[in-house]
Amino acid sequence: MTSLDAPAILAEEQATRAARAAGITVRTATGLNELTAVEELYEQIWRSQDNAPIGTEMLRALSKAGNYIGVAHAGDAMVGACVGFFAPPSDRTLHSHIAGVLPRSARRGVGYALKLHQRAWALRRGIDVIEWTFDPLIARNAYFNLVKLGGRPAEYLPNFYGGMRDRINTGDDTDRLLLQWHLQAPAVVAACSTHWQPLQVARLDGPGCAVALGRGTAGEPIPGVTDAPTLLVAVPPDVEQLRGSDPALATAWRFAVRDALGGLLARGARARAFTRDGWYVLETGTPETPNHRRGKTTP
Repeated sequence: MTSLDAPAILAEEQATRAARAAGITVRTATGLNELTAVEELYEQIWRSQDNAPIGTEMLRALSKAGNYIGVAHAGDAMVGACVGFFAPPSDRTLHSHIAGVLPRSARRGVGYALKLHQRAWALRRGIDVIEWTFDPLIARNAYFNLVKLGGRPAEYLPNFYGGMRDRINTGDDTDRLLLQWHLQAPAVVAACSTHWQPLQVARLDGPGCAVALGRGTAGEPIPGVTDAPTLLVAVPPDVEQLRGSDPALATAWRFAVRDALGGLLARGARARAFTRDGWYVLETGTPETPNHRRGKTTP
């Protein structure tokens, strides 16, 4: 076994365990019929009839060019899929463009198994980094990406895709965080072995920690301070539900998180964690002083 093979072999073992725990099989897509099924799956997930996020023709081209198209099956039924293509530097980086799981199969580990399969596939091909974008307001996705996978946000991208016509994103700016998944980083290797280290925001209450964006008593965003070594940025508990029940408040959160999280990342802060109760944890490199204060929060 060479040193290059060892991480890939471990990754394959981790991916196999994750798929078994989810009760599924994961493989790369083969043939035109399966690629058509991926398009239809995405139509169901994004509720975008006749307007799939990616079509069979593009999937066929990506597959032919050697890119990644992974599919998850529960028995004979396809329940999830993940599509990625090579990105600069093309021999070292994969951009994971879209991944989705049917709602009825959510919360059973299908998405986790798909990503671990993608990681093993990439390591076999000498890929160091997989990157993708996600909506920073969706708390469950932030927790999945930062905690369960061990990824780290690299850049805040305001209204990255412009207006989207699916029923999930319609009417909202498409702000995204660009996440980088360094496949052999110790935190990633640990996360892929389910050695997760979840945090609660209350455990971070102490000197040198402050709230840059908190939650008010009515669920509104409350700006705080930005000059502490550790800063906390809240998101709403369920922004997808909020878009339907109070669109104005959802929009207020969009702009508040853009200002707070986007501004901090642009100034060099590093997002190192996301808590179970919906807070980004950022390290700023700012020296601690006696004047640091936490600011007001309602966890």
